[in-house]
Amino acid sequence: MQPIVDTSLWLAHKRRALAYPTAGADFLMRRAAEELAERLGAVERKFDRAAVLFCQTPAAVDVLATSGKVADIIRVEADAAFLDNAAGLVAPLETVPFEPESLDLAVSLLSLQAMNDIPGMLVQIRRALKPDGLFLGAFAGAGTLSELRESLLAAETELYGGASPRVIPFTDVRDAGALLQRAGLALPVADVETVTVRYDSLFGLMADLRAMGETSALIDRSRRPGTRRLFARVAEIYAERFSDADGRIRASFPIVWMSGWAPDASQQKPLKPGSAKISLKTILGKSRRALTGFCRPDFYGCWWPVAITARKRSQACWNCR
Repeated sequence: MQPIVDTSLWLAHKRRALAYPTAGADFLMRRAAEELAERLGAVERKFDRAAVLFCQTPAAVDVLATSGKVADIIRVEADAAFLDNAAGLVAPLETVPFEPESLDLAVSLLSLQAMNDIPGMLVQIRRALKPDGLFLGAFAGAGTLSELRESLLAAETELYGGASPRVIPFTDVRDAGALLQRAGLALPVADVETVTVRYDSLFGLMADLRAMGETSALIDRSRRPGTRRLFARVAEIYAERFSDADGRIRASFPIVWMSGWAPDASQQKPLKPGSAKISLKTILGKSRRALTGFCRPDFYGCWWPVAITARKRSQACWNCR
């Protein structure tokens, strides 16, 4: 497999950001940690042993610790500097240093997008999970920094007659669901939440990306340093195409969330094809008005339309009963 991301450079950028912290630049990680707390809160069970994989900050560990649902938490980082003298393991990026079926929960926040072998990483996570163990992950998805990508492309084409790749490719939410299935995780769910951040100018965005350690780490990146002329033109194009009425520009950060369970006989399973007792046509014909609710009986996230009753907000669909 041809690698796309220079993971050594990505880690160097992260170490630099850690050494020179900027207040507020961790807003995406804080947002992801808040969402993790909500999603974990929707799971009605407790976990004996959990691993937090390559999250670069203690945010995810803090969420698990305060949830009261995890007895033992092991933090794994690619560099001891990220641990900051806290307890944890140091392991190469894209590895899961645990024995098969030794974890009840695995969590990864905002690092999968920098890995060249995401399918392999998910397979390792699935192997490390005990039967009915849970994986929760979030990463930057397709559309991240799309405004910056378009502005860079337009400016370089205009000034140099061609463009070099400067923003890494990101995984689409639909592909994320397929990757979970490919890794052998059961009950896979993938969804996306787009965080839109506004800045006074391009240079505010670039300062935040540097403070996050998320500047370009492409292997095929241009080795020619960007000139003032280039970035001045990028800023102009960005403002022309992606500014609001008040003159501030927008930057998009779609965060793809994934969840999947290690297969276990106790998990709900879909009915066999042809085993339904009533057709969808019959249901729709009886009452179009009743089909206004959605089935989401558990964290698995089923969104089949179901009838709303007077006593319950919604019933479980035929597949979840």
